[in-house]
Amino acid sequence: MASPGEATVQETHVGKRKKNPARYWQEPRGEGKDGQTTGQAPHKKEEKTQETRKRKQDEQQNDGKKFISGKSDPFPGPAPIPEDRVQKFKRKEKTKKPPRKHYKLRDMITRSEEASEMAQKQAARFDLLLPEDAGFLEGDEAEDTCTISQEDIADAVDITSGAKYFNLKLSQFGPYRVDYSKTGRHMLLGGRRGHVACVDWQCKQLMCEINVMESVNDVKWLHSETMYAVAQKKWLYIYDSNGIELHCIRKFNDVLRMQFLPYHFLLATASATGFLQYLDVSVGKEVAAICTKTGRLDVMCQNPQNAIIHLGHPNGTVTLWSPNQKEALVKMLCHQGGVRSVTVDKTGTYMVTSGMDKKMKVYDIRAFKPLKSYFLPAGASCLSLSQRGLLSAATGDIVQVYRDVWSTPVSKPYMAHRVQGTVWGMHFCPFEDVLGVGHGQGFTSMLVPGAGEPNFDGLDANPFRSAKQRQEWEVKALLEKIQPELISLDSNELGKVDHSTFEQRHQDRVQALGYDPLAKEKFIPKFKKKGRSSAGAVERRKKQVAHEDQRDEIRETVEDKMKREKERKQRENKKAALSGQTSALDRFKR
Repeated sequence: MASPGEATVQETHVGKRKKNPARYWQEPRGEGKDGQTTGQAPHKKEEKTQETRKRKQDEQQNDGKKFISGKSDPFPGPAPIPEDRVQKFKRKEKTKKPPRKHYKLRDMITRSEEASEMAQKQAARFDLLLPEDAGFLEGDEAEDTCTISQEDIADAVDITSGAKYFNLKLSQFGPYRVDYSKTGRHMLLGGRRGHVACVDWQCKQLMCEINVMESVNDVKWLHSETMYAVAQKKWLYIYDSNGIELHCIRKFNDVLRMQFLPYHFLLATASATGFLQYLDVSVGKEVAAICTKTGRLDVMCQNPQNAIIHLGHPNGTVTLWSPNQKEALVKMLCHQGGVRSVTVDKTGTYMVTSGMDKKMKVYDIRAFKPLKSYFLPAGASCLSLSQRGLLSAATGDIVQVYRDVWSTPVSKPYMAHRVQGTVWGMHFCPFEDVLGVGHGQGFTSMLVPGAGEPNFDGLDANPFRSAKQRQEWEVKALLEKIQPELISLDSNELGKVDHSTFEQRHQDRVQALGYDPLAKEKFIPKFKKKGRSSAGAVERRKKQVAHEDQRDEIRETVEDKMKREKERKQRENKKAALSGQTSALDRFKR
């Protein structure tokens, strides 16, 4: 046993007392168990500083290169973009920046240019993600592509593409007008004897089929595939995709041709009475009614670039119209006989016309000058241009497709096909290599390789959109609707300042108010006490202010004069220096 005097130290199972939590106002304790200062914290601090110093040295040796997974990036910085691809998406030239005192405007212009440059580079990069390209028909050696039949093309391509060639035998109610929706997925047929049908032609699903029991002159899809317009014998009717009549618009009578402007939500109609009328389908109101005074209007097309309507007339002229003016913007004499058909390409650069003189002409709309003229033995009754610039021309029951009609002279067609009846309407399907032909015996869907645009904009016209996406797009399109007042021949006028109009409005404002609100106000001396506002003192102050204004004007005039004098002396000195140079021929002078 241990003696009572010897203290035995035993560790209990309770263990050591826990340390109190550290507070920011308390100094860190540096003593250990035995009262000796611990050096762990300073050592850790020194190790951290050494590691940081070493890392900085390594970064300086590697010239600031970033490390990925322990290795330096072999291709630092953003990926390079070819210069020609960047120029393809160039938006505008750089704006001249104002003086430094307009610092807010300078910053705004700088930010705008940076955003434009970033968008240009992103568009050039994303262009690489569009691998689809338009492929044209190529024959074997010494084989003409126009001799290849539609059956041969359908057999050579895949099953999905081959199914796009088909014939609809509808001989009872023909001939037919045809129209495709903006997405290219839905087709609308209108027979002369009252038959109207809308079809999802890619899956061969009939959406609706009605007979209006009177003659049909034209059919046209509206902003989406849920509504379409039918120009019947007497009035204009609006139907939905189920064939239910929504509206009967009696203001639009005897309509022969129609065009829909998708970004303005305007339906333009040309009537037998010579009237060109515009209907706003978003609110159901007539925007404009223009009497063209040129007789029956049965030739009509639109310019997709600036929404200008082109009308062909029996006297051989083509006129350009806008809903903002009662007179034609441009009148062009295109043919010696009546105009039979007109079409414009999607860029708004070229216009192709055909007339009774059996000629087909290509015009540059920018200069209103003819580029090419082709003679067709029987003339062309219908014309249509595809998204890739292929031109289809119908002569009787023969459909011919031409390629590059405005760049090089064309001697033979690219493709040809004979249908069962006289052609009454043609239309290229958007985003598909398909040409829809309406004739007296029904409808024919032709395969035309290279006609459609292979890459579509999913935010504008998506052929694969769902019903929910269509509804969202419709709401956004209505919010972004362009007003009809903005339709003009030159679409770049919107970004310019009309100085003459501003001056005229300023003069009208001066006449209405009786004074010029922008003029500099007259100096009115402040009233002072103690006799300092006497008549003489007030006049002296007025003269002093007037003299200051005169000094500023004189100073500016003198500075301009000195600048011109300096430039004149520099020119004289330069001329004297050039004349003072000796020449090898000076020794022959007397």
